[in-house]
Amino acid sequence: MKPAWLSDARLIPDEVIDYLRKIAVHAVEENGYSPEDVIKIFGLSRSTIYEWLKRFRAYGYPGLDTKKAPGAEALVTEEMQAWLKRTVLESTPEDFGYDTTLWTRELLAQQLVERFGVHVVAATINQHLHKLNLTYQKPVLIPREQDPAAVEHFVNEEFPKIQHFANKIQADIGFEDEAGIDLRERSGKTWSARGVRPEVFVTGKRGRLNVLCVITAQGELRYHVTEKSIASKEYIHFLKQLMEKRTRPLILIVDRAPFHLSRMVREFVCKHRHQIRLHYLPTYSPERNPDEHVWEEIKDRQLCRQPIKNKRDLKKRLHSALKPLQHRTERVISFFHLPETRYAAQF
Repeated sequence: MKPAWLSDARLIPDEVIDYLRKIAVHAVEENGYSPEDVIKIFGLSRSTIYEWLKRFRAYGYPGLDTKKAPGAEALVTEEMQAWLKRTVLESTPEDFGYDTTLWTRELLAQQLVERFGVHVVAATINQHLHKLNLTYQKPVLIPREQDPAAVEHFVNEEFPKIQHFANKIQADIGFEDEAGIDLRERSGKTWSARGVRPEVFVTGKRGRLNVLCVITAQGELRYHVTEKSIASKEYIHFLKQLMEKRTRPLILIVDRAPFHLSRMVREFVCKHRHQIRLHYLPTYSPERNPDEHVWEEIKDRQLCRQPIKNKRDLKKRLHSALKPLQHRTERVISFFHLPETRYAAQF
């Protein structure tokens, strides 16, 4: 049984057909074969070989290449693409009356209908967003209560002064943060049959640990895990741990949690000001603290995806997540090279 492409040239790939045209024309024009001989060898019709010869004589070998069909006119024009990019980057769905701050493909498709009268499916929106070099990402969450002027002042004026002072007294600068790790926190996805939501068994027990952590732009990480609530006494205990065996003073950049501002902590820091000092981030500006990314690393990517059984297991796994990170210097340094934290990197 002969192959189907011998009877139907439409089944032959375009690139192969291009070569066959050029070989056939070359045989006639440059090797002296007659069109009738080529017709017999290749099984062509008279009209086909003479059409190829006509194209060759007019445009040369490039004229024998397969011409792609123009296809249907694009529904989403360049003007619409520019509007899509501007809308995604410069506005939120709230500006268009939606009760959400996050753009989805479906919402953008609705807006194309309302603004341009063009109906497209979500997958088409997805293709155009990728073409515009836009990707679907987890946003940086910035509190509405944040004072942009205060943040700008801290980043561009106050922190450079802190760096200058640290260099003068030969001190290290650390960013400190605290977090609660709960047994019932979960994140992540898994695979399942379409339309069937997967089931994963987890503990329903209550339990929580608190962690204090400090990182520096040189990749140092120190931490303290406790079952106690973090108040002034527990925080001072952590400061004492940080001061032990240090040969250089330490300047900590911290948020304005109550225990950071307490009289007991301020008196302790004042008493040990040659060893440790505190400076405060602007209010409602956690994205400016590189230490926040430690929690993403150990909670979102590790602990919240693990089958933790009880509080004892949680504590074991928490140390197992933090201790290796202490030795991953480059990973810790990377937390200082994100768009919101790059100001704190020391070169």
